[in-house]
Amino acid sequence: MATLTVQLPDEKHSRLLRLARARRVTVDQLLEEVSSAVLADSDAQTRFAARAKRGSPAKGLKILDKLDKAFARRS
Repeated sequence: MATLTVQLPDEKHSRLLRLARARRVTVDQLLEEVSSAVLADSDAQTRFAARAKRGSPAKGLKILDKLDKAFARRS
């Protein structure tokens, strides 16, 4: 496991410490949780961009039209 030194303003560190205590985890665990969420978001964006390159705008618009009609019928 790697060690990372991060410099934060005192106020931000205090807020992170309070949040970690409220969640009953360490600041290290909190930052690991946050970094996992950010990485998962980045991975999702990368997958979405790759799929978008392979996709067809015309097909996508047709699907959205179908969804609009389906939801309009429900209302």
